[in-house]
Amino acid sequence: MTPRSPRFALYKSHPELILNLGSCLAVLAIVAIVSYLLARERESVELSAIRSSNNIVQLIESDILRNVELYDQSLQGLTWAVGRKELPEIPGPVRQRLLFNEAFVDRKRGDVLWLDKQGNVVGDSISSVPRKANFGDTGVFQAHLRNANLGLLVGPPFKAKLGDLDWCISFSRRISGPNGEFAGLAVGALRLSYFSDLFRRLDIGDDSNISLFNTDGQLLVRQPSRPQDPLIGTNYANRANFKRILNEQGGSFTARSGSSAKLRMYTFARVPKLPLIVLVAHSADEVFQSWRRTAILVSVATGVLCVGILWLTLLLGRELRRRQEAEHGLAALAATDSLTGLANRRRLDQVLRQEWARAQRNRKPLAVLMVDVDHFKAFNQRHGHAGGDHALREVARTIEACIRRPADLAARYGGEEFQVVLPETDLAGAQLLAERIRASVEALAPFADDAHSVTVSIGIGLSGTQHDLAGVLGAADEALYRAKAKGRNRVEGPAD
Repeated sequence: MTPRSPRFALYKSHPELILNLGSCLAVLAIVAIVSYLLARERESVELSAIRSSNNIVQLIESDILRNVELYDQSLQGLTWAVGRKELPEIPGPVRQRLLFNEAFVDRKRGDVLWLDKQGNVVGDSISSVPRKANFGDTGVFQAHLRNANLGLLVGPPFKAKLGDLDWCISFSRRISGPNGEFAGLAVGALRLSYFSDLFRRLDIGDDSNISLFNTDGQLLVRQPSRPQDPLIGTNYANRANFKRILNEQGGSFTARSGSSAKLRMYTFARVPKLPLIVLVAHSADEVFQSWRRTAILVSVATGVLCVGILWLTLLLGRELRRRQEAEHGLAALAATDSLTGLANRRRLDQVLRQEWARAQRNRKPLAVLMVDVDHFKAFNQRHGHAGGDHALREVARTIEACIRRPADLAARYGGEEFQVVLPETDLAGAQLLAERIRASVEALAPFADDAHSVTVSIGIGLSGTQHDLAGVLGAADEALYRAKAKGRNRVEGPAD
């Protein structure tokens, strides 16, 4: 017969422990899988938001480049036309169209001016009669005056002096004379409201925004714009997030806002060849709002499932415990003599085989006591079967009380006979215990004023004098008969 594995033995001995452990592992596996899937879904939502923000940044970047290109073409055309010698001879309307090409200049975006070397307006895209203003004291004018190699210069935000242009940024190019001397500027003003309208058409959420900065950290445009938001021209150069944006040039990161302390996802890019930065700031709460609802729903469902599994495990464990207790009870009943409460013959045979094998393996002695109630048939006739049964129960209780080691076993052999199995017990120990049993039984109170007390005769069998278990039992039986032959109520050891 194939031996059972230790795992099977553990399950048989502790089924409830194995069930609870398995359920806990299953719950942990479910929680781990759900957590992993939710984390993957959160990452997917974040990547989707970043891709969307990148698309918005690229769209705005392309629009800015297109507008700047139009302004630059207009400024280059104006610079070329100013240098023509025949310009003063051309009629006013024609000269106006030559200086300011309407294909490049859009009055909705802003206007283009020609400034002389003192900063006075000498040409105006809005009117053939130039408006009166002087820009000689502006930083842009002074920068071109000092440096002839600036090329296209993008100025800081400013409030327009002419018309109702409101907040603008300027694009300017130096006009040089025949000998390279400073002869004035070609300047274009672009309304920042143009970008506000562009940003407003892009729906990115109520608590998110799109911003345009210059590389000096000045805010040019922000949409949506709320009363509590920073004003145009506010400088962000010293803020940690802007420093990171300026250093990295483009990309995405998540950080807390320096003004509101809310967690935001920043996606940004610097417009190529221009000192402009486009920034999309998404509210993390808005980005993950849908995912958070899903996570709460899934977490609650998973929690209910796990609680249900654990609850069912407890119920099943309780049933297994009851079943195990019932099986143990049945096993105990199957191994117990119903009259005396001692082990029955079946249990006795199992223990004898086990202890004999152990004694042979460990080379230790095994003693067996054969106990028989003296004159039991006569006692049974005097007191009836009820009296006889009572006497057997008292003798069994006395024998069991005399046994003190857990490994010792007292069993009913049959009728009025009992056996006591004593592992690792030599002849002296067996005789001592046998004598204790005999004296204890003799000391029992007489039954129903019977003149004859109950006594027992005991024979001892020892493994050291026999080669097999049958020999030990036979020796004990022979010793019992010698005890009876010598007058009963006595103990006899194995024959020499």
